[in-house]
Amino acid sequence: MSDDLTRLANGVLWPGFFGTTAPAWLLEELRDGLAGVVYFGQNISDDLASLSEEILAARPDALIGIDEEGGSVTRLETATGSTLPGAAQLGRLDDVAATEATGAELARRVRAIGGNVVLGPVADVNTDPRNPVIGVRSFGSDEQLVSRHTVAEVRGIQNGAVAACVKHFPGHGDTHLDSHHSLPEIALPVEEVESVHLEPFRAAIAAGVDTIMTAHIVVPAWGERPATLNPRVLGMLRDMGFEGVIITDALDMAAIRETVGIGGGAAEALAAGADLLCIGNPTNPGEAALPDQDLRDFLAARDGIVAALRDGSLSEERVREAAGRVAALAARLREADAVQVADFDAAEVVRRAVADAGVAPASALSVVDARRRSSLAVDSAAGYVAAALAGDGHRVRLDVASTGVDEQDAALDAAVAAEGTTVILVDRPDADPAQRALVERAAQRDTAAVAVNVGLAAERPLALPTVEVGAASRIGALIARETLLGRVG
Repeated sequence: MSDDLTRLANGVLWPGFFGTTAPAWLLEELRDGLAGVVYFGQNISDDLASLSEEILAARPDALIGIDEEGGSVTRLETATGSTLPGAAQLGRLDDVAATEATGAELARRVRAIGGNVVLGPVADVNTDPRNPVIGVRSFGSDEQLVSRHTVAEVRGIQNGAVAACVKHFPGHGDTHLDSHHSLPEIALPVEEVESVHLEPFRAAIAAGVDTIMTAHIVVPAWGERPATLNPRVLGMLRDMGFEGVIITDALDMAAIRETVGIGGGAAEALAAGADLLCIGNPTNPGEAALPDQDLRDFLAARDGIVAALRDGSLSEERVREAAGRVAALAARLREADAVQVADFDAAEVVRRAVADAGVAPASALSVVDARRRSSLAVDSAAGYVAAALAGDGHRVRLDVASTGVDEQDAALDAAVAAEGTTVILVDRPDADPAQRALVERAAQRDTAAVAVNVGLAAERPLALPTVEVGAASRIGALIARETLLGRVG
């Protein structure tokens, strides 16, 4: 009986793992019914397709997912930065054909490495400009705009024979806390949650999205449990007519790991109505991660499910239902054929989305990178953004959250003294007073300086002419550089 329960639990588990080759434990579990794997940055190499082949050889119906959104969030281009438009750029452009084409290109790239699930698009309506985890990952702050672009990207992805996963239900857009580190609570009136934040999910369901990811957030009107563990919230998806696979956000995030634990969270999520449990990225604990953290987290989730099945707190019927949905999706994707699409010009899409500062052409750029620190969700401080923007010019990284004014002024003086136009690179000018203050001091030192903002567009004008990019990506930085140097092509 134990072996049967273990295999049943495997059918609803979706772990991350260490390495660019499949560890022995992972291949063994795949052969014993594991649903599949999720790729993160540490799995990426030039031979990623061979890793997928190894996984599919162990389990031909494995779901291979990857957190690939374009813009500020990439795994495939984790070392160099995304070369695809991000959601905020697509929302600013508001060209649904461009968004659908972006989805198609995402699917093409994921299929090329042997994957079959894109963990995107983000369907969150970003109504809180302080949001540390969504921001430019959202198409915007208007639910109708977000809805039409969510549908367009889902269509592009799924026409490419890859499952899309809209996230994070019931909407992570009005939070100012990061669920990787804490348990956010939505304090909005429930009527506003239903009319604004649920709307893109309704649209995605009507468009036939294959999977939906839950959020580790609490809506008090619907109970004290986070949505991932809340049967009332997950039941709303079925009430909306969704028949696909409900995927949890990563169970190793602090919102779950440090409350009910990975094992308890796994059992509770299944009981609440989830179908596929993303265990997540074993690097999430940071320096506390152990060499076998991937296996430990996987076993914690599986042991939690098996224990709950044995004591009757989780029914076998519920887990078999979940495993059946997962298996049906995997089988369908295995037989799916991609619709052929035209070549995609990502640079032209981003070029159309970047707001021109109207500044005089520069001969070189001297960059002060004052962006926030990276988070577990977004590599905000990735060096490739500043490097692509500066080219061969002067570049310095300045953490305004931890440096004093004197050190900041010294960095500004060095940048002004270097060859070329001084550029202050920011990503939270409305939410981070230190970034705005740095821009103001730069304006006092160099009246010809400019700002480049890769975060949400500034609602209050900055003290310098600003190129609004809308994504911390390599392609966004290159287009900003092109704009500032006054040349195209």
